[in-house]
Amino acid sequence: MATQATDIQFERPSLLARVGAGLDRALNVLVSMAEANPRMKAVTRLSELSDEELAARGLKREDIVRHVFRDIYYV
Repeated sequence: MATQATDIQFERPSLLARVGAGLDRALNVLVSMAEANPRMKAVTRLSELSDEELAARGLKREDIVRHVFRDIYYV
């Protein structure tokens, strides 16, 4: 003879957990938007170059962000 359990309980996430999950999703959207920006892709691409390759372009590693954003920010 088979038996079945009928007292299965589901816990509902707390309000704080739901708010935290919503904020986490919003933050992930903002990060995705920032990473999709062509300027950020240029920063990533230049950061992957060696110091010698940067020097051939007239750049230092610490000047990459300043170079990429030079037309919109004065840093």
